[in-house]
Amino acid sequence: MDDKPIDKNIILNELNELHSLDHDYADGRILGSMCTEAHPFAKEVYCKFLDTNLGDPGLFKGTKTIENKVIESIGELLSLNKAYGNIVTGGTEANLMAIRAARNHARKYKGITDGEIIIPDSAHFSFKKAADMLNLKIVEAKLDENYKIDVESVKSVITDKTVAIVAIAGTTELGLIDPIEEISKIAYENNIYFHVDAAFGGFSIPFLKQAGYDLPVFDFSLEGVCSITVDPHKMGLAPIPAGGIIFRREEYLEVMAVDSPYLTVKTQSTIVGTRLGASSAATYAIMKYFGKEGYLKLAKNLMENTIFFADNLKKLGYEIICEPELNIVAFNHPKMDTNVLAEKLEDKGWKVSVAKCPVAIRVVLMNHIKRNHLEELLNDLKELY
Repeated sequence: MDDKPIDKNIILNELNELHSLDHDYADGRILGSMCTEAHPFAKEVYCKFLDTNLGDPGLFKGTKTIENKVIESIGELLSLNKAYGNIVTGGTEANLMAIRAARNHARKYKGITDGEIIIPDSAHFSFKKAADMLNLKIVEAKLDENYKIDVESVKSVITDKTVAIVAIAGTTELGLIDPIEEISKIAYENNIYFHVDAAFGGFSIPFLKQAGYDLPVFDFSLEGVCSITVDPHKMGLAPIPAGGIIFRREEYLEVMAVDSPYLTVKTQSTIVGTRLGASSAATYAIMKYFGKEGYLKLAKNLMENTIFFADNLKKLGYEIICEPELNIVAFNHPKMDTNVLAEKLEDKGWKVSVAKCPVAIRVVLMNHIKRNHLEELLNDLKELY
């Protein structure tokens, strides 16, 4: 910190120079991110609520009401009439809350003190963080030939220490949806907490199904599902940070509650104490602004771009890892090493990511990637073929 105040214009000039080093979503060259530019209206609302703190909701009753409305709306989207949960920083915190709820519930009602969680090999790395922080053992279920969680593998690794099973609705690397209906039955029959990580797919699968896409059921209409992660700051176009955790029953929040005597509420269940209300307000606003009709149009456009890109990759001779279920395309060059191809694309200004299972170039077709960007990318890929 400087000894004396500095003129704000000098500070802003310095910040602008540093900000210029950041990549801009609007360029359409960020190909591997599951986040995108927030809608301008959501940004406007976000700024209005920057001083609100949902960690002390008695002081911000209006903002807490907004959060409740958002949770209710997302719950309805996921086939749940009465939803419980919170808007948090993102999928990692949401997944951490879900696993903490599962651990505490199993400890209270089953007496399990050295629990295990079953996750697919395709699970997001946030579950490794959760297991580390909550002193749980990770048991990885195998993937089938379609890169989805193998149902028989899940059955084979269940023990009397299993506190939770996790499945994915929109895997990070390939955008695939696990056989959640089958896993839900297994979890329900064995009285095991079942969490669905739909951080990526939660804001698109319901609308794509409405548009006629044949996608599997993943939500609370399945009786075994206890909680779902869904991120409004992905396809919901809310500003970062805006993750969501939705619980079927209030008791899952109650088993996490700790006393908070010096706040305006008696207990608190979230991971963090101070929670910015701006995320809830912006999510509420953008959900109202788009409505189901707007999100349906957005989801259809993203999938049309996805199909366009995948089809043209095939025409060029590239190998598609799997037919896209959601707006992610993973592919390889038939003769060139994947990491070499990634380097060549980086040299041409494309910010790509490489999937690990299987190794492949991974492109996430988010809202900032337009058709003209894809045509430019395909031209570069044609030159590299």
